[in-house]
Amino acid sequence: MVSRSFTAEPHAPKYRQVFESLSRDILSGQYQAGQKFPSEATLVRQFRTSRITIGRALRELTQRGLVERMAGSGTYVRHAHPAEDGLVFGLLIPDLGHTEIFEPICRGIAAAPQASRHALLWGHSTPGLASPEEQALQLCDQYIRKRVSGVFFAPLEMGAKVQETNLTIVSRLERARIPLVLLDRCVLPYPHRCSHDLVGIDNRRAGYIAAEHLVRSGARRVSMVAYSGGAPTVEARIAGFREALAAHGAAFDRSSVHRLRAIDPASVQPLLAHHRKGDGLVCANDRTAGQLMQVLLLLGYRIPHDIRIVGIDDVEYASLLPVALTTVHQPCREIGEAAMAAMLDCVERPNMFARDVLVESHLVVRESCGAAPARKR
Repeated sequence: MVSRSFTAEPHAPKYRQVFESLSRDILSGQYQAGQKFPSEATLVRQFRTSRITIGRALRELTQRGLVERMAGSGTYVRHAHPAEDGLVFGLLIPDLGHTEIFEPICRGIAAAPQASRHALLWGHSTPGLASPEEQALQLCDQYIRKRVSGVFFAPLEMGAKVQETNLTIVSRLERARIPLVLLDRCVLPYPHRCSHDLVGIDNRRAGYIAAEHLVRSGARRVSMVAYSGGAPTVEARIAGFREALAAHGAAFDRSSVHRLRAIDPASVQPLLAHHRKGDGLVCANDRTAGQLMQVLLLLGYRIPHDIRIVGIDDVEYASLLPVALTTVHQPCREIGEAAMAAMLDCVERPNMFARDVLVESHLVVRESCGAAPARKR
């Protein structure tokens, strides 16, 4: 079991610094539950910043469940959680170590302000002796036997029985009455929705942003590249990609979306047949973009002179690829923090409606799209 306190990131925006300072004050007991919080005007003077900055910090505190804003009365400190003792939550993330976003999401869960009183349990499975589906079921059963207070679950994405396994895990946790928060994706294909909170980004919007940027950068034709059999998040990104092309009057047909079994010269060369110099490719995620970039360079293409590339996720190595990758940033730490807040809400109010908690994503412009990157401050 691991328990970590909330720590500030260097060079954080001003509103974030204010939020972190006030979070520490609340969690340390400086402000008691039910106590009226200082007014915005008082906080403006205390932190020597603008009212807009203070307002944003207070919204973050409200979203994390640390304060409650009452119309006409003011802001009040909430109980961190009704339980006197810390709770233990299980992490059920089968793709940890294979999908780059989940490790920083876990760090965000552990670093959330509310996590300082609680613990995270990293279950143990037997690698090599069972399939990923069997390992995930083993972890699920471990958490049920240990009677954890809740489970953070990132559904399996690839495999022969992923749908069956994901639904089995959800069913077992439901029967055990263990709260469940989904990370990144639902267990059901879009537009279906299960009855548990989901925390991630708006993947449809991410696909839209990526395609729109290439069109506005001058690409006459834009295509989408993804592995076949992808997760619901990939399907949502493809839907957003299509919407962007339609909204901007760009060329679009069935050949604009390429679902590949492998990223290699034999698979990549046919999709380039319809593209001319300066056209663009949106990749379903940064891993696909990195592999595609390696193949394009091997085939003699210059990026971005011959072909432009945009990814989605902004994983740690995106800026270290042979051509720094323009990508839609997925704020993994903030997703983790929001997931912890959602979990405590589920524990405290088990009968509330399921929610989609979508954390804002934004485009990070680098060299691979042919546009001028933003200067570093």
